[in-house]
Amino acid sequence: MTAITQSHVTGPARGPVRRTERALAPDLARGTMLLFIALANAAVFTFGNQPGAEASPHGWERGFNLAMFVFVHARAYPMFAVMFGYGLVQLTRRQDAQGAGPGAARSVLLKRNAWLIAFGLVHAALLNFGDFLGAYGIVGILFTLVLLRRGERVQRVVLWLWGWMVFYVAIVAGMAVYHAAKSTSGSAAVPTDGGVDSLSAPDYATSVADRLGEWPIHTLTVVPFIVIVWLGAWAARRGVLEDPARHRRLLIRTAVIALGIAFAGGVPIGLVSAGFAHVDGSTADAFLMLYEVSGQFGGPGYVALFGLLALRLSKARSDARPKLPVAALAALGQRSLSGYLFQSLAWVLLLSPFALALGERTGSPTLTACLSAVLVWLTTVAGAYLLQRRSLPGPAEKVLRRLTYGPR
Repeated sequence: MTAITQSHVTGPARGPVRRTERALAPDLARGTMLLFIALANAAVFTFGNQPGAEASPHGWERGFNLAMFVFVHARAYPMFAVMFGYGLVQLTRRQDAQGAGPGAARSVLLKRNAWLIAFGLVHAALLNFGDFLGAYGIVGILFTLVLLRRGERVQRVVLWLWGWMVFYVAIVAGMAVYHAAKSTSGSAAVPTDGGVDSLSAPDYATSVADRLGEWPIHTLTVVPFIVIVWLGAWAARRGVLEDPARHRRLLIRTAVIALGIAFAGGVPIGLVSAGFAHVDGSTADAFLMLYEVSGQFGGPGYVALFGLLALRLSKARSDARPKLPVAALAALGQRSLSGYLFQSLAWVLLLSPFALALGERTGSPTLTACLSAVLVWLTTVAGAYLLQRRSLPGPAEKVLRRLTYGPR
């Protein structure tokens, strides 16, 4: 099926997706990639700036810095944007299949995304200025109103846009090479945003006030990822993750090309951050621009990689039930909103200067950030699996569904 069915039969809106209707790849991707989100956000809270990284790394910290810039920073969150666009089409298709009519699907999407904006505001005010929920809600409303029901010709525009993005990355890469060739040996550090006020606030009340001022600006800066969301919608119309065997060649090409661009684009600034390369300020700025524009390719690249992994797992297992690690990761993927919010609560309690401030109490803030991220993520994996065993949704998902669909 390459387009969303437009039923003209009017009926009640259908409720949330059932467990038996879920494909493995999206849930496995969300659950696993929440580890990368944890690593990125724990570093931001520990070092108080973006991107979070030790300014003077030593020993293993140098390799860790390099890995974060190549694989994690600005490369993990675009995957969730792709999956968000994928989910918009899936939700609409379920409503259409129920015979609810285009108006019902539109109403559900607008209501759900409006509540996401509200979730984002509360999340930002109480826990994390770097909230993405509000931006998802804004993008979801724009996409529903402008692009969702457009014809195939309009949907294909996104492929041309991504083609131009490849060209743009090539131009930025050329600029980075030019600056590197002219660079004198320097000691420029990775440019940061100069610190985030809410992350260094002396008390919780001050941090709330700071976040309320920081959230609108941060949200507006990430709204342009509507192009990434659009790509996810394009893939959902073709059922790429529901039938990875049929789209295996597309998934392989996307994983190789997109991840190749994303990883290669992060290497230069990663080497600078790790202390393996010493360049002047203008070259460091050029490397940072390359890192930022290439990072968006991490979204489709990681999605394609997990599509291939899900295909491999489906062929490898002989019974219908996945093994425990896969089941636990997929369970967290089904409860990714709760997992994401739990992480933010953990960073405030563990890493804020007015709370436990673990990063300041240890000899290695990098190690503290890394261990905190892994342990918090494992806690969410275990919690999600226990909820799955009891057929219970995540608490945040339960609230969002109730607000979107009513008390059914």
